[in-house]
Amino acid sequence: MYIKNNNSYPLLISLILTLVLLFSSCDSDRVYEKNIKIPNSTWNRLEILKFNAEISDTTLNYNFYLNVRNNVDYEYSNLYVFLNTIMPSQSIVRDTVEIMLAGPDGKWLGKGWGKHKELYLQIGKNMKFPEMGTYAFEIEQAMRVDLLKNISNMGIRIEKANS
Repeated sequence: MYIKNNNSYPLLISLILTLVLLFSSCDSDRVYEKNIKIPNSTWNRLEILKFNAEISDTTLNYNFYLNVRNNVDYEYSNLYVFLNTIMPSQSIVRDTVEIMLAGPDGKWLGKGWGKHKELYLQIGKNMKFPEMGTYAFEIEQAMRVDLLKNISNMGIRIEKANS
């Protein structure tokens, strides 16, 4: 279709700008989110996934999530990970987290079509970060196998809590 009237260009530009603003503001609570692709969907026990999040407000409450993307050929119903939190002062907190990927009936808990499922597990609700600055998070698989197959992505999300 050919548009002869140049008066429609401002309308088109306004529409595009409105859509850009709409989509960029849809996730205004997100402070940090990053997902790391695991090569060949095989997570080596020695491979540590690293994330760096800047926390500038220690008065706010936050929600903290672990994001997992698995293939339905994953042979376990759960995933154990070690989560290391390195605070700006360099003190370290280490947690072991169990992520249930399937229910007792074998049905996958994550969402998605086909062979891939995505699960967002909230592991911190209305939590506060005690220090301002850059927090480093490290995730290691803790499944007691050297090569864990069919985990394709792992990530974290930090968002402002709506308390």
